[in-house]
Amino acid sequence: MTGQLGTPSVKCHLSTTPMGFESLFAVIAFVLILSRTATELFLSRLNQSHVRAHANEPPPEFRGIIDEATHRRSADYTLAKGRLGNIVTMFDAAVLIGVLFSGLLPRTFERVSAGFGTSVWAMAGFILAVGVALSILELPFGWYAQFKLEERFGFNTITMKTWVLDRVKGLLLAFLLGYPLLLLVLKLIEWTGPHWWLWATVVVIGFQLLLLLIAPALIMPLFNKFTPLPQGMLRNRLHALAQRADFPTRNIEVMDGSKRSRHSNAFFTGFGRLRKIVLFDTLVAQLTEPELEAVLAHEIGHYKKRHVFKLLAAFVAGVFVAFALIAWLASQAWFYRAFGFEHHAGFAAANVAPAMLLFGMLAETLTFWLSPVTHFWSRRFEYEADTFARTIMGETQSLIQALRKLSEKNLSNLTPHPLYSGFYYSHPTLIERERALTSES
Repeated sequence: MTGQLGTPSVKCHLSTTPMGFESLFAVIAFVLILSRTATELFLSRLNQSHVRAHANEPPPEFRGIIDEATHRRSADYTLAKGRLGNIVTMFDAAVLIGVLFSGLLPRTFERVSAGFGTSVWAMAGFILAVGVALSILELPFGWYAQFKLEERFGFNTITMKTWVLDRVKGLLLAFLLGYPLLLLVLKLIEWTGPHWWLWATVVVIGFQLLLLLIAPALIMPLFNKFTPLPQGMLRNRLHALAQRADFPTRNIEVMDGSKRSRHSNAFFTGFGRLRKIVLFDTLVAQLTEPELEAVLAHEIGHYKKRHVFKLLAAFVAGVFVAFALIAWLASQAWFYRAFGFEHHAGFAAANVAPAMLLFGMLAETLTFWLSPVTHFWSRRFEYEADTFARTIMGETQSLIQALRKLSEKNLSNLTPHPLYSGFYYSHPTLIERERALTSES
């Protein structure tokens, strides 16, 4: 490596770090990746067995409400997604292991450094290029899921042209938004020295808040068309609900979700004067006016219960911890050597960029084990929003009917294995939500 990367610091670490610890850490990382993969495959198999065992008829609570044919089709859809998910899980693990332990990353880093230098421009390009390359490897699975699996179950409505354009737009946005952010974060390393990670935390959080403000007006319209909800009884009803719930909004819009899928959803986005309520056109077509009002009441419940701000607080904490860990790992020679990189001390972009990339690639392996905790938290939010909707509506039947219709139309799995749902479900199951709603009535 060239002297541009700073003064080598291997010697100072050899006195405090046991010889071979980098090899031990590499083994630990390898075992963690395999453990996560094995756990995901085990949970998937457990869930598929559970779904098959309950595939012939709906749960007792829904017999006579959801017909057997729809329930079996829901089970088939769940099983098909599970089989594809298993293939993707194994492929992702193989790619991650191959990229991390083959020496590909350090060789690429050396070639980038030799060809383009070690400026923040080159280092940001290196990180972004690796991320784009990994995302491209996922494209065949995305294509199959959309045009084969979703098509088979009647959900796909997107054309190949739109699908390709979506990916191209995503890559362009990654470059136009992600590259400048990487440049600034890496430049902060040189500007602020040992405290760079604190400044980086502030910048990334500020960038995310800016995106939340501008996305409804500038980014989301690049992918979907938003039109005001037409004047009429439904619009008056939803505006009356927002006023009754003290939820200030100037816009209720319909998104052309049917352009891509028959799945349906509703959400609100933005802050202050840019806040707007968004209903998928598929949702408007599937639900009655009282049911749409109940769904909107649930979404407003998330805002009134301050779930958005709690999630933002969790995001802030996560970014803080992530950059603190990256800064610490960037000073550890064993971390670099574990994956074939040379380690150099000093606060230069090229000295920290490998640690940022490696951390990003390993982070999901670690956070996977926290998913039961985060999903438990998320499900609590859903219960609270349901309770708010029940209170503001003064009844439960509209929300229950809406949830049943959405479950049926989306072929949601009514009978996931509890352990599987604990790891993967951010929302309670339909049975759990109905029980909570009726027990509070």
